[in-house]
Amino acid sequence: MLIETHAHLDYPDFANDLDDVIRRATEAGVTRIITIGTSIESSRRAVELAEKYPSVYAAIGVHPTNAEQAGEDVITPLRELAKSTRVVAIGETGLDYHHLPSVEAAKQKNVQVFSALQSGTEEQLEASIEDGACKSKQADLFAEQLDLAVEMGLNVVIHQRDAWDDTLEMMRPYSGRLRGVFHCFGGTLEQANEVLDLDHLVSFTGIVTFKNGANVREVAARVPLWKFMVETDCPYLAPVPFRGKRCEPAHTRLVAESIASARGVSFEEIAEATTETAEKFLKFKRS
Repeated sequence: MLIETHAHLDYPDFANDLDDVIRRATEAGVTRIITIGTSIESSRRAVELAEKYPSVYAAIGVHPTNAEQAGEDVITPLRELAKSTRVVAIGETGLDYHHLPSVEAAKQKNVQVFSALQSGTEEQLEASIEDGACKSKQADLFAEQLDLAVEMGLNVVIHQRDAWDDTLEMMRPYSGRLRGVFHCFGGTLEQANEVLDLDHLVSFTGIVTFKNGANVREVAARVPLWKFMVETDCPYLAPVPFRGKRCEPAHTRLVAESIASARGVSFEEIAEATTETAEKFLKFKRS
């Protein structure tokens, strides 16, 4: 049996055939699915799905790229949602510097303007101010959700992109109070060990099956057996041989099989270890 620890079942991609998606997951041995909230509305939908389908559970949170659109108070509605016994974690939350205002602006402008942004112009100053405000908003939102997780006795699903040092720095004061899983892990073995040294976990997606995923595959082969979980991040990152198509929870099995092959162990060993790890990390006992 496998636990799919990170899916987005509330996305429109699954609106027309969710019953079949969940059935295929069960047939593949994926007996529990964690659907992840990325905003207040997404979190509400996640809880509704968890209350409808016995094999589905919810994590609730506001994604850092939604920080600018988030209202002044996201904690009150999240706290209410967290009272559901179907909620097993807070998240996904964290920091994402890949989509800062300066980066997005550069994408929409030509190379000359992007070069100007790098050369100390007034535009660069304005972009820097906007970036700082965005980072501050993300950090405040992240801290609020970490505090809520402590309050509710839940662990946290962490999103980190291009913000490694700041994410770890924010997590350090919470050591011993909660644990996090750095989902869709794509960093180095050294970074994985930084996470594990703080008593957090990493989780691997279908990237471990990609031809250009050799580095991630090697990390998955070398981290301690009881320190990682498996996921799909569906509908994204479909593993080989489904790359380029919609990903779904049933593909968790392909992720686990790829890791088993990389480690030179049986699929059953990976399934048993990752399931036990997920059961300890996620608060299924509330259900």
